[in-house]
Amino acid sequence: MASPGIDIPGLGCGLAILRDGKILLCRRLKAPEAEHWSIVGGKVDHMERSEDAARREAEEESGLSIHSTRFLCISEQMIESDRQHWISLIYVTEDFSGEPRLTEPDKLSEIGWFDFTALPQPLSRFAADAIRALR
Repeated sequence: MASPGIDIPGLGCGLAILRDGKILLCRRLKAPEAEHWSIVGGKVDHMERSEDAARREAEEESGLSIHSTRFLCISEQMIESDRQHWISLIYVTEDFSGEPRLTEPDKLSEIGWFDFTALPQPLSRFAADAIRALR
Protein backbone atom coordinates (compact mmCIF):
# COMPACT_ATOMS: atom_id res chain seq x y z
CA MET A 1 0.00 0.00 0.00
CA ALA A 2 0.94 3.63 0.18
CA SER A 3 3.57 5.20 2.40
CA PRO A 4 2.42 6.03 5.95
CA GLY A 5 0.36 9.19 6.05
CA ILE A 6 -0.51 9.15 2.35
CA ASP A 7 -4.04 8.05 1.50
CA ILE A 8 -4.13 6.80 -2.09
CA PRO A 9 -5.76 3.71 -3.60
CA GLY A 10 -3.77 0.49 -3.72
CA LEU A 11 -3.23 -1.33 -7.01
CA GLY A 12 -4.50 -4.89 -6.94
CA CYS A 13 -4.91 -7.75 -9.37
CA GLY A 14 -6.99 -10.87 -9.62
CA LEU A 15 -7.43 -13.98 -11.71
CA ALA A 16 -10.73 -15.67 -12.49
CA ILE A 17 -9.79 -19.33 -13.01
CA LEU A 18 -12.38 -21.34 -14.95
CA ARG A 19 -12.81 -25.10 -15.47
CA ASP A 20 -15.78 -27.03 -16.84
CA GLY A 21 -18.18 -24.12 -16.43
CA LYS A 22 -17.10 -23.45 -12.84
CA ILE A 23 -15.04 -20.73 -11.18
CA LEU A 24 -12.39 -21.17 -8.48
CA LEU A 25 -13.23 -19.20 -5.33
CA CYS A 26 -11.54 -18.95 -1.96
CA ARG A 27 -12.82 -17.71 1.39
CA ARG A 28 -10.76 -14.84 2.82
CA LEU A 29 -9.70 -14.72 6.46
CA LYS A 30 -8.33 -11.15 6.50
CA ALA A 31 -9.42 -7.66 5.47
CA PRO A 32 -10.40 -6.42 3.08
CA GLU A 33 -13.68 -8.31 3.05
CA ALA A 34 -12.81 -11.03 5.57
CA GLU A 35 -15.12 -14.08 5.36
CA HIS A 36 -16.12 -13.18 1.79
CA TRP A 37 -15.61 -15.54 -1.15
CA SER A 38 -13.22 -14.18 -3.75
CA ILE A 39 -11.18 -15.00 -6.79
CA VAL A 40 -7.45 -15.37 -6.18
CA GLY A 41 -5.44 -12.18 -6.25
CA GLY A 42 -3.62 -9.56 -4.28
CA LYS A 43 -1.34 -6.55 -4.46
CA VAL A 44 0.72 -5.55 -7.50
CA ASP A 45 4.29 -4.97 -6.34
CA HIS A 46 6.31 -1.91 -7.44
CA MET A 47 7.69 -2.43 -10.97
CA GLU A 48 5.66 -5.64 -11.45
CA ARG A 49 3.27 -5.96 -14.40
CA SER A 50 -0.31 -6.49 -13.20
CA GLU A 51 -0.72 -9.60 -15.38
CA ASP A 52 2.44 -11.11 -13.86
CA ALA A 53 1.21 -10.22 -10.37
CA ALA A 54 -2.14 -11.92 -11.06
CA ARG A 55 -0.33 -15.09 -12.16
CA ARG A 56 2.02 -14.98 -9.14
CA GLU A 57 -0.79 -14.40 -6.63
CA ALA A 58 -2.89 -17.16 -8.18
CA GLU A 59 -0.03 -19.65 -8.01
CA GLU A 60 0.78 -18.68 -4.41
CA GLU A 61 -2.83 -18.95 -3.24
CA SER A 62 -3.98 -22.02 -5.19
CA GLY A 63 -0.90 -24.13 -5.89
CA LEU A 64 -1.84 -24.21 -9.59
CA SER A 65 0.60 -23.52 -12.43
CA ILE A 66 -0.91 -20.70 -14.48
CA HIS A 67 -0.11 -20.51 -18.18
CA SER A 68 -1.76 -17.90 -20.45
CA THR A 69 -4.19 -15.24 -19.21
CA ARG A 70 -6.23 -12.47 -20.79
CA PHE A 71 -7.56 -9.18 -19.42
CA LEU A 72 -11.15 -9.35 -18.16
CA CYS A 73 -12.14 -6.12 -16.37
CA ILE A 74 -11.31 -3.48 -13.79
CA SER A 75 -12.76 -3.56 -10.29
CA GLU A 76 -12.76 -0.72 -7.81
CA GLN A 77 -13.32 -1.50 -4.15
CA MET A 78 -13.95 1.21 -1.58
CA ILE A 79 -14.45 -0.64 1.67
CA GLU A 80 -15.28 1.91 4.35
CA SER A 81 -15.39 -0.63 7.19
CA ASP A 82 -11.80 -1.70 6.44
CA ARG A 83 -10.65 1.82 5.42
CA GLN A 84 -9.30 0.38 2.18
CA HIS A 85 -9.52 1.55 -1.42
CA TRP A 86 -8.28 -0.70 -4.22
CA ILE A 87 -8.27 -0.48 -8.00
CA SER A 88 -7.76 -3.98 -9.37
CA LEU A 89 -7.05 -5.30 -12.84
CA ILE A 90 -8.70 -8.68 -13.26
CA TYR A 91 -7.62 -11.36 -15.70
CA VAL A 92 -9.15 -14.71 -16.67
CA THR A 93 -7.73 -18.11 -17.60
CA GLU A 94 -8.70 -21.66 -18.41
CA ASP A 95 -5.05 -22.44 -19.19
CA PHE A 96 -3.50 -23.96 -16.06
CA SER A 97 -2.28 -27.25 -14.67
CA GLY A 98 -2.60 -28.97 -11.32
CA GLU A 99 -5.36 -29.20 -8.74
CA PRO A 100 -6.16 -26.31 -6.40
CA ARG A 101 -5.20 -26.70 -2.77
CA LEU A 102 -5.21 -24.48 0.29
CA THR A 103 -1.59 -23.24 0.27
CA GLU A 104 -2.03 -20.14 2.46
CA PRO A 105 -4.15 -21.23 5.44
CA ASP A 106 -3.21 -18.02 7.27
CA LYS A 107 -5.01 -16.00 4.56
CA LEU A 108 -7.67 -18.36 3.19
CA SER A 109 -9.95 -20.85 4.96
CA GLU A 110 -11.48 -22.68 1.98
CA ILE A 111 -10.95 -23.07 -1.75
CA GLY A 112 -13.07 -24.80 -4.36
CA TRP A 113 -14.88 -24.86 -7.68
CA PHE A 114 -18.35 -23.33 -7.87
CA ASP A 115 -21.02 -23.42 -10.55
CA PHE A 116 -22.15 -19.96 -11.67
CA THR A 117 -25.72 -20.91 -10.69
CA ALA A 118 -24.73 -21.86 -7.11
CA LEU A 119 -22.18 -19.29 -5.96
CA PRO A 120 -21.35 -19.09 -2.23
CA GLN A 121 -22.20 -15.93 -0.32
CA PRO A 122 -21.13 -13.35 0.48
CA LEU A 123 -19.03 -12.62 -2.59
CA SER A 124 -16.28 -10.03 -2.47
CA ARG A 125 -16.73 -6.97 -4.68
CA PHE A 126 -13.67 -8.20 -6.61
CA ALA A 127 -15.32 -11.58 -7.35
CA ALA A 128 -18.74 -10.06 -8.10
CA ASP A 129 -17.20 -7.72 -10.69
CA ALA A 130 -15.31 -10.61 -12.33
CA ILE A 131 -18.43 -12.79 -12.43
CA ARG A 132 -20.48 -9.94 -13.89
CA ALA A 133 -17.86 -9.46 -16.64
CA LEU A 134 -17.88 -13.20 -17.41
CA ARG A 135 -21.66 -13.33 -17.89
